[in-house]
Amino acid sequence: MKNVEKDLQEKAEKAFKSCLEKVPFLKIEDIQLESSDKKPSPDLVIKSSTPEGEQIILIEVKNNGQPRIARDAVNQLLRYKEAFPNSYCVFCAPYISSASAEICSQDEVGFLDFAGNCHLSFGSVYIEQSGKQNPAPQRRELRTLYSPKATRVLRVLLNNSGKSWKTQILADEAGVSLGLISNIKKRLEDREIVQTGTKGIKLQSPENLLSEWSKNYSYKKNQVRNFYSLKTILEIETDIAEICSQKDIGYALTGFSGAARLAPAVRYQRVMAYISSDIDEVSEKLNLKEVTSGSNIMLFSPYDEGVFYGTQKVEGINVVSSIQLYLDLQGFPGRGEEAAEVLLERVIRSEW
Repeated sequence: MKNVEKDLQEKAEKAFKSCLEKVPFLKIEDIQLESSDKKPSPDLVIKSSTPEGEQIILIEVKNNGQPRIARDAVNQLLRYKEAFPNSYCVFCAPYISSASAEICSQDEVGFLDFAGNCHLSFGSVYIEQSGKQNPAPQRRELRTLYSPKATRVLRVLLNNSGKSWKTQILADEAGVSLGLISNIKKRLEDREIVQTGTKGIKLQSPENLLSEWSKNYSYKKNQVRNFYSLKTILEIETDIAEICSQKDIGYALTGFSGAARLAPAVRYQRVMAYISSDIDEVSEKLNLKEVTSGSNIMLFSPYDEGVFYGTQKVEGINVVSSIQLYLDLQGFPGRGEEAAEVLLERVIRSEW
């Protein structure tokens, strides 16, 4: 047995024992590791005694708890169950996503992660725990999937959700390496967010991807500078567009400034825009005063050039893509989430 597999089994056994210790009337009688012969078998077979009699628990352990892996594990467990009548099946992994938990529930399979989050229900035993912090490997995976260059790939997929992509074409469109495409593809396949066929990679669950990304994104990733002007909001937005066009400086409105042009929902008193290069030059040309409070202008220096992917022209002014706009609005205080949901409902879903 490989050391990594043994380590996973040991962690699963420890997590399971920790959960069952909370049940005073249940006793673990025996724990058997995966059979040494070549016949497929569960990673752990636990014999326990309950008031109803002996209860066999079959546990399949994986190093990844995303939906595709969970679905495979559930199917394996259901096959093993045929050799263990009246047994209870449990999927175990370092971290189990909510989508994976739902997959387990559909087939009445329990689940347990190494942090102790679980749903176990057999006989008179019912244990449900949630909210325990995800282990470090899952956080590292999220940082990788939502790193600056990786998100260039996500923007391409989300802004062209009906299109299938060959890997080289996708890499060229996103401006990233083939190696990164391969890495992102695997992570999205594990989440069952993309499917790969003869025509290439195609997004199949855009809303799930956007939702997870928004939970791992903040407009504060960008360098944000605050300014004040006596002009009206519309005058400021128009001036930014004119100055940037004259100086050949990349720009695009975002936040409430962008939402007002695509899906107006709330009144706003603050201009928000990305500026690709020298913010000082733009602010000087517009006679803006930099302030620490009471600003009515926020200029973003982008954390990655990918924020400009899919920029659209609305009423003669550049606005970031609907996807980028949604991300920037979601975490913004003062009705940002409300504006994002209106944008999702009125614009983004229709584009998908």
